[in-house]
Amino acid sequence: MVRDKEATKRKLLDAATTEFATYGIAGARVDRIAKNAGANKALIYAYFCSKEYLFETVVQEQVDAAIKAVPITPDDLPGYAGRLFDRYQEHPEVLRLMGWLRLENGFDAAPEAEVRAHADKVAAIREAQRAGSVPDHFDAEELLSLVLHLSFLSFSSPAATRDLVVRSVARLTGT
Repeated sequence: MVRDKEATKRKLLDAATTEFATYGIAGARVDRIAKNAGANKALIYAYFCSKEYLFETVVQEQVDAAIKAVPITPDDLPGYAGRLFDRYQEHPEVLRLMGWLRLENGFDAAPEAEVRAHADKVAAIREAQRAGSVPDHFDAEELLSLVLHLSFLSFSSPAATRDLVVRSVARLTGT
């Protein structure tokens, strides 16, 4: 039987995403990941070298997907916040993974792609502020932080929370 390396890696990454989102790095078990992927445990080490590198790969993949799926729209920060909220509702594993990353590695831990994307978003907001399309009563870094944190809200019903996120960011930006 010929093994499809890429399909096996995909199954391992999918199983690892669920495992790490549920248990974090320390609580995740390579045996469970392999079993849930229908793969041999040795393949995890062959493809990813370690459980920690597998976790880093999963987080990086999820961050890249989120950045690509929800590009910033500095002239419509309320809409951006709403789309982020929707993404987190559809993919709650992203917030769980980021929570585990920061809990187990420190609150400054962030994948490289997230750091670059954050800097790009701050620059886009700063430019929109210079152009006058976004108010400057908050520094661009502060405003992005508020928008991002509001998009994480999760209480009441998702529809009510999304509306609160969008209205709050609209109020912050005067739109």
